[in-house]
Amino acid sequence: MEPNRGQITGLLLRWSQGDVDALNVLMPLVYEDLRRLANHYLQQEAHVQTLQSTALVHEVYLRLCHQQGPHWDGRAHFFAVAAKMMRRILVDHARRRSAAKRGGGMQPGELDEELVLPIPPTLDLVSLDEALKALAEFDERKCQVVEMRFFAGLSAKDIALVLRTTEATVRRDWTIARAWLYRRLEGEEGS
Repeated sequence: MEPNRGQITGLLLRWSQGDVDALNVLMPLVYEDLRRLANHYLQQEAHVQTLQSTALVHEVYLRLCHQQGPHWDGRAHFFAVAAKMMRRILVDHARRRSAAKRGGGMQPGELDEELVLPIPPTLDLVSLDEALKALAEFDERKCQVVEMRFFAGLSAKDIALVLRTTEATVRRDWTIARAWLYRRLEGEEGS
């Protein structure tokens, strides 16, 4: 039986109010959604180093467990936070991978499910993260829209709920932010 949005929101509210057992009940209900989000931007590519989607979801879970007094405004807010966590995890993974390329000599471990980012292999996640930080300096909302859309695959409707704005505003922010990031990242490659 699939959980309804109200059940998830209720568990998030209980967790916000200090009921740590609510997280244990919540995670099995949202696990497949989190895996779907991870798979949204992780797909099979044999020529690029891999990251396991299950490991990504488990890392998000561990970080959620360490949240001190979380406050959740609902299901969409929860997934927006999960998206931000996934971004941090992926950027950290990219940095470690880059360090390994510079002489770490590490071999990839055995994975039961090989998955990678569905972005061009030439795109540097560390550069993307730096560009997102620059975007956030002058327009935090556009940065949040990119995080929720790109890293979590949230819909314009869900993003609008989290940001307390309209879907039209989210779509406009997404279009502008994508263009800005493209120019920024292209400019870095041309340097």
